[in-house]
Amino acid sequence: MKRFVTIVGPCLVISLLTVVGLSNYGCGDSATVNPVVELASLSVEPGTLEPAFNGGTTQYKADLANNITSVTVTAQPAVAGDSVTINGEATASRPITLGEAGSTTPVNIVVSESGTNSRTYTVLLTKASLTGNNSLRSLSISSGSLDPGFDANTLSYQASVASSVNSMRVTPTLDDPAATMTINGQAAISGQTQTVPLRDPGLSTVISVVVTAQNGTQKQYTLVVSRAALRANNNLQRLGVSPGSLSPSFSATRTSYTVNVGGRVESVTVTAEPEDTAAGLTIAGQSVGSRSISLPPGPSNTEVEVVVTAQNGTSKTYLLTVNREALSADNNLETLSVSPGTLDPTFSAGTTNYTVEVAFTVATVAITATKSDPNAVISGDVPNGGQANIALDGPGTSKTVSIIVTAPNETTKTYNITVTRLAPSTDSNLRELTVSVGTLSPAFSPGQLTYDANVSGNDETVTITATKSDPNAILSSASSVIAAAGTPTGRVTVLLGRNTTTTTSILVTAQDGTTRKTYTINVFRPER
Repeated sequence: MKRFVTIVGPCLVISLLTVVGLSNYGCGDSATVNPVVELASLSVEPGTLEPAFNGGTTQYKADLANNITSVTVTAQPAVAGDSVTINGEATASRPITLGEAGSTTPVNIVVSESGTNSRTYTVLLTKASLTGNNSLRSLSISSGSLDPGFDANTLSYQASVASSVNSMRVTPTLDDPAATMTINGQAAISGQTQTVPLRDPGLSTVISVVVTAQNGTQKQYTLVVSRAALRANNNLQRLGVSPGSLSPSFSATRTSYTVNVGGRVESVTVTAEPEDTAAGLTIAGQSVGSRSISLPPGPSNTEVEVVVTAQNGTSKTYLLTVNREALSADNNLETLSVSPGTLDPTFSAGTTNYTVEVAFTVATVAITATKSDPNAVISGDVPNGGQANIALDGPGTSKTVSIIVTAPNETTKTYNITVTRLAPSTDSNLRELTVSVGTLSPAFSPGQLTYDANVSGNDETVTITATKSDPNAILSSASSVIAAAGTPTGRVTVLLGRNTTTTTSILVTAQDGTTRKTYTINVFRPER
């Protein structure tokens, strides 16, 4: 492996060639001169060369931090087999010890070919001087705020915190990371929080942050933290009870109240809130803001103490007296009705027995009952809702419906309604019977079933009018209904022959459908 420099004519061609088995190279008139010697690479670790490395450039520098004590210089020749020395030591990589801060250490790197041709590279290692920066870049606290706002050149600050704050977290950040600092004499790390205990409420705590620059100069930042005194506020801002209401209405300065509740109220919930959120609060001995209080059966009085303890230890007691009434003895009905039908006698809360008659066609009646005391309970044949449909037995029977009212105090009253479903009527009588011409003979009587009537020869027709004794009976004539059930009167017109008797029958079928009676009318029409 050989290196050549060839001059051809007036031109100089420098070639770094690697040729295997070749001892000379020329073109035209040529002459061989001393070869070029240089480095392929050069580095400083840690550090950066200025300018960037180039084999033809021999002068460099590297600026280093003042806390670096040594660097490693590494150099590689461009041609294998060339030798390298670093500050006189034959090596391609060597640690170089640096001087004090602010000093410059030169390093000479020599690359040689067989000890004849060589090139020297120089690197100046400059270690930065120690700084005098003893300032904070920032200062923050966990509670309150700095007064005045932070400025690196302002050394004194104040902050106020609540009495409940018993420590302060301080976070200082150095402007020069190489500086050091203490917080109240304890070493601190830039940007890390340190907790400082505060003195008792009402007292001030001094927090000192001392920053020491690299060159030993110091700056002291002072923060005075004032912790508020314990408050004496032991008032309530709100007091309530549910169900019920305070009497008189709540006032922070009034400490005694009464609450009246009904006999069915088994517990009340007392809710309270102090004016000072830092004050202590107990309701009936428990540290809660809301508590359910059980009440004994009425009539009874239950006292509930609500105690507010201020920060300074003074307390105030609010007293609630809960009066529970006796349970109601009202076991009356307010209303009672049946449909269809009418109560006999008319409903009165003090009357407990009633009768109702309904038609034989009614199979069900609706009972509606309303309690006088909403807290009473209805039972028996009618549910507590107060409404029931009662199925009746067959026609001609009676059924008794019982409504039991139980007062809140467990006393009871029973209302009875006897519903009679009437049997169908057997009345098959007529109440009236008339003819439009002539006169019935004998005069009409419900028990008389046969009648005669004479008309003139000019009367071609006669209209017979019949009125039922029971409107629910049915009238028919010649197999045709002339008055259905519910229609009291029926009529039939009969065509009369000459000099003859015309017979017409009126059939009355009672409501029961089996009892029948036939009325017969014989009408005689003579010749003209």
